[in-house]
Amino acid sequence: MTLTPTRPDVTAWPGLDTVPTGPRATVSAKVARRLFLAAVRRLPVTVVVASGSTTGDPSDGHTETYGRGGPVMVVRRPDELFARVGTQGLIGFGESYLTGAWDAEDLAGFLTVLAGEMQHLVPESLQRLRALVVPRTPRRHRNTERNTRGNIAHHYDLSNDLFQLFLDPSLSYSAALFTSDVVERGDHSRATAPYPRDTAGGDDLLEAQVRKIERLLDQAGVREGSRVLEIGSGWGELAIRAARRGARVHTITLSSEQKELADQRIAAAGLSHLVEVELCDYRAVSTGSTSGVRYDAVVSVEMVEAVGHQYWPTYFETIDRVLAPGGRVAIQAITMPHDRMLATRNTYTWINKYIFPGGFLPSVEVIDQITRRHTDLRITDRLAMGAHYAETLRRWDAAFLAAADRVRELGFDETFCRMWHFYLEYSRAGFASGYIDVNQLTFARPEEV
Repeated sequence: MTLTPTRPDVTAWPGLDTVPTGPRATVSAKVARRLFLAAVRRLPVTVVVASGSTTGDPSDGHTETYGRGGPVMVVRRPDELFARVGTQGLIGFGESYLTGAWDAEDLAGFLTVLAGEMQHLVPESLQRLRALVVPRTPRRHRNTERNTRGNIAHHYDLSNDLFQLFLDPSLSYSAALFTSDVVERGDHSRATAPYPRDTAGGDDLLEAQVRKIERLLDQAGVREGSRVLEIGSGWGELAIRAARRGARVHTITLSSEQKELADQRIAAAGLSHLVEVELCDYRAVSTGSTSGVRYDAVVSVEMVEAVGHQYWPTYFETIDRVLAPGGRVAIQAITMPHDRMLATRNTYTWINKYIFPGGFLPSVEVIDQITRRHTDLRITDRLAMGAHYAETLRRWDAAFLAAADRVRELGFDETFCRMWHFYLEYSRAGFASGYIDVNQLTFARPEEV
């Protein structure tokens, strides 16, 4: 399904209606056009570039086709696309999709090809100039204690009703773990592609989300009487399931919208006496309402990505400090290859600008390095499951598109719908191509195992 682009509302989307102009933009656009078309010529995609059209419809004028055949990208307004890409890089590429300068019926398929070639799209000789041309992360996005609340609110306080339209009934907003084979890869295990839903062993999304949560709780050793800290509450499902095991749970969040609904769901489950949801920065957990408590288990699902690379040591030091002797830690983390993490850690991206301000993905290697240097914790188990996030995102996007009219009824405009669709499919492409991964990581103190 393709969403119909409309002119962005200048009050809601400041600057998005303006195409870069001027001598610098003209030169940059020519360079971007040459690099982009040179890249797609050798890729298994089909790129149709319109020229001479006055309507933005390629059938209304001359077209040129590039690529070796595959998922189709239609460039309706090439001048706009290349002006944006030339001046703003991948941010401009995403913004050109929001404005409708280009489109793709199989958006994830097209983006997956690009993601698979991400390191080679720009010639290596030009990649050395990366630091000179890519935008830098604004200081306001750095996840200081002052900034973090606003960064989190930008995404998670959008609307509980919005998230309920495309998530499963557990309201789990992280990778599910479907039924699949698991292969050993020496230092870790990898879950292979999920079994199709319509075959024996195939799951619906709720079943797969429950499996993910229960595995994390098992890895952390959560049982009756356990004192559990959850960093990043979501909408309360993990806390509910930990409490059903008889654990006492302190779960922290910086999203007021999430806290409100999590409190309601916990109360409806009859578990308020076992679960406390607190608006609290992870750095302040030791001085929160349960000050002095040390926890038998610490769990955190896709929270470390929102910390910012400058604060990863603080995040793991906090976990180490509040973990009781003999305790265990289980986190689920989206990760990227170590070399790409080092190359991009100061880059301001489309995802940062529109979806997750201040967010950045760690590598498994840097997590291992930081925990060894700054804590007594060591990784004792790792399950990689990137293919499962690709499938999770596929189902989320299908549900979002099916509910697009209801999204608009909530007050979100067409540009928002295109942005959200692009975000889900852009993320899916990263996992489907293997450019990014997701891991369940278990930690313990070796002398206490």
